[in-house]
Amino acid sequence: MKIGYPCINLSLTCRSSRTFRLKNYSEEKLIQTVEGNLLCLKQILEYNKQNKIYFFRVTSDLVPFASHPIMEFDWQGYFKEKLIEIGNFIKENKMRISMHPGQYTVLNSPNEKVFENSIKELEYHVDVLDLIALNETAKVQIHVGGVYGDKLRSRQRFIERYNNLSDRIKDRLIIENDEKSYKLADCLFINEKTGIPVVFDVYHHECLNSGESLEEAFNLFIKTWSPDDGPPIIHYSSEHPIKGKPRHADNIDISHFKVFLKKTENFDFDIMLEIKDKEKSALEAIRLINHYELLK
Repeated sequence: MKIGYPCINLSLTCRSSRTFRLKNYSEEKLIQTVEGNLLCLKQILEYNKQNKIYFFRVTSDLVPFASHPIMEFDWQGYFKEKLIEIGNFIKENKMRISMHPGQYTVLNSPNEKVFENSIKELEYHVDVLDLIALNETAKVQIHVGGVYGDKLRSRQRFIERYNNLSDRIKDRLIIENDEKSYKLADCLFINEKTGIPVVFDVYHHECLNSGESLEEAFNLFIKTWSPDDGPPIIHYSSEHPIKGKPRHADNIDISHFKVFLKKTENFDFDIMLEIKDKEKSALEAIRLINHYELLK
């Protein structure tokens, strides 16, 4: 089991997601920004290695404006060697990497322009993982998308568009159940029609489900993953103790996490912690799991 956190390390002063305004775009500005982002990413990965954190979500902002029409610079070629170096570090330390495009990457949008831009955004994310030279266990995760007044039709539109994607995108793409529109059952239906693996979000399932227990949900979603995809991925968080659903907790709820571990001890999976304090909760989770293993 690998434990991870997304995008930002709060213990370090650098950020791998630095960007700038479109009106200030220049190749010089782009190169300077990306070089800084890649340097910070390496520092984050080194921190993770030192602290036995072997799962990490790379920010989508690593290369600003990569999918924008303004981008005519060959960033793939220019940064290839640095990305290969990062990839070698990841592989040498047996880390797992994922990426998660932003909210405007929506495959099932009825707006053709939004759909076209979503494809460009997915191509960028796959480019990053391909250049880092990671295998198919490095995934790009998205939500199913919007309902647009007709959930069944919108779900079908996702299926049709997914089936027409390039193999290089299909090999990395995974979908996640959300807390508002597409629950686990919807994602499983899409998997039946496409074969796309399903990321199981524990907290989203608490907010929106079809009555499945945690154990029942695990038995269902794990079957959507093949050996080539690597261990199934779950997203873990819990309800904010004051603000309530659907707000995520600021830090890990140890009692909630202990119950979760007990209920899922018979399953093999990797955990992405979607908790506000990032690596701090990851370190707590790792300590708890190590203690849990010692007690067995």
